[in-house]
Amino acid sequence: MDLPCDVGSATFDDYADVVCDSVAHTSGDELILVGHGLAGQTIPLVAARRPVRRLVYLCGVPAMPGQSLAGQMSADEILNPAYAPALSDMDSEGRRTWVDESLARVHMYADCDEGTAHDAFSRTRPQSILPYTLQSSLPTVPDVATAYVVCTEDRLINPPWSRRIAREWLDAEIVELPGSHSPFLSRPGELAAVLDGLT
Repeated sequence: MDLPCDVGSATFDDYADVVCDSVAHTSGDELILVGHGLAGQTIPLVAARRPVRRLVYLCGVPAMPGQSLAGQMSADEILNPAYAPALSDMDSEGRRTWVDESLARVHMYADCDEGTAHDAFSRTRPQSILPYTLQSSLPTVPDVATAYVVCTEDRLINPPWSRRIAREWLDAEIVELPGSHSPFLSRPGELAAVLDGLT
């Protein structure tokens, strides 16, 4: 699902609006939301607005009530800082873009073949920084079944951090999957089996 990450004024609540609109005709006992990476900020906002069956964080950064993402990142070692030189400076709309393909491959597509990694990189979009700076509107961690898929060789989201917050913040079922940050590209069959097992 394409979220409005490249719209400079859009917030994580706006992202959640897009998701809610897209699943409006899905019943709560059918809906399982999977949030990869930054989408971990969005899926609990959806669960706060409507019934869902389960939340699954895939190498995700969950939103925390009353905290901004920037605040979370300054307080904890969520991201591998070596990724930062791969991003552009902020543009006039307050957005940054992946510009170094080799570093993007190291951090996001390390176990993908070259063609897959190149294709994925070519489809990256600018990301507005505004949502990072805003306090989350999430009133509380949603009381819904939750799982966290940790990719054991993730070079962007630190796996030890993922395991810790899955236990301490989310009380989530933890599933370990070999590989790097984008298993839907590098090992889709294995990921599909994991997600099927969480239904």
